[in-house]
Amino acid sequence: MFAPTELLWALIGLLLTIGGTFLEAYITNVPWNWTQQGVQAHSLGITYQIGAVLLVGCMGGKNAGAISQIAYLALGLTPWFPIFSQGGGIDYLTQPTFGYLLGFIPGAWVCGLLAFKAPQRLESLAFSCICGLLVIHITGLTYLILTHSLSLGAGSLPLWKEALMYSVYPVPAQMVIVCAVTVLAFFLRQLMLY
Repeated sequence: MFAPTELLWALIGLLLTIGGTFLEAYITNVPWNWTQQGVQAHSLGITYQIGAVLLVGCMGGKNAGAISQIAYLALGLTPWFPIFSQGGGIDYLTQPTFGYLLGFIPGAWVCGLLAFKAPQRLESLAFSCICGLLVIHITGLTYLILTHSLSLGAGSLPLWKEALMYSVYPVPAQMVIVCAVTVLAFFLRQLMLY
């Protein structure tokens, strides 16, 4: 049986993941240039989806993280809730990015496990987020390799190009999100006396 706080964090994680899917991540220029250039926002080229996955792991723990992502996948694979970035439904199983969505479950679980195992410090939260991100990419790459080797994928690009596009190019922007999630989770856990 799950604690009520775990179920609450699972619901929060589900809502954050759905919202983060459609919210593009931006970063501003450095503050000391704001007087000369004004505040400028630059797109990171990714959404806050992975940030939501890691945040619920850091805040709710392993069970809340995994439950929220199982619910996200279950809702997205139904034809009634097109909550994935390019729609939804059972046909999404053949998309090259589905393995990364599948990786959200173990990624959130690993992040939640490590976030509550070590003493609460920025370094340990950052480590848990990086490990969760690594698990997401390993799962995504494994799924990508399987779909290419079995000729199941809908991707028209060669495997190496899809691996670069989904697992190499987004990593710098995802590391920025990891830093933001780490700081946010640290302060929220201090505030909530976790």
